[in-house]
Amino acid sequence: MIHETIADFAAGLPPEGALAGLDLGDKTIGVAVTDRRRSVATPLETIRRKKFGTDAARLLDIIRTRNLCGIVLGLPFNMDGSEGPRCQSTRAFARNLARLTDLPITYWDERLSTVAAERALLEADTSRARRSEVIDHVAAGYILQGALDRLSHMAANP
Repeated sequence: MIHETIADFAAGLPPEGALAGLDLGDKTIGVAVTDRRRSVATPLETIRRKKFGTDAARLLDIIRTRNLCGIVLGLPFNMDGSEGPRCQSTRAFARNLARLTDLPITYWDERLSTVAAERALLEADTSRARRSEVIDHVAAGYILQGALDRLSHMAANP
């Protein structure tokens, strides 16, 4: 089920269980996961996109093997907050994925997540070649950590 708000998403989650964060690009899908207590997001891998069925099969395999209980998709708003073609593509991906899993799915504003990931990798003196290999799943980590921080804040301030 797709939840438009993080509050609705939180209401559909069990008390414990890991989540996945996804950074959807045209050519790749960055994947990050949390620990069971949802305290920290860790970049996991970058999936080279082929076709939806193949991409979804890999995602469902990650979900199954890591026993995940929810999915956070980065929603690429325009800088002015409007939704463009990339948002529509992400929403279509979410609808298609929701047909294949019962896990709750939500969106998180991903504006500047790739910029933050790039900055962190530059500060870590990561080579250009290595940055291109890991940027998408590092960006997914930023997206997921933002959602985790919001979930934590909501739990502490009901």
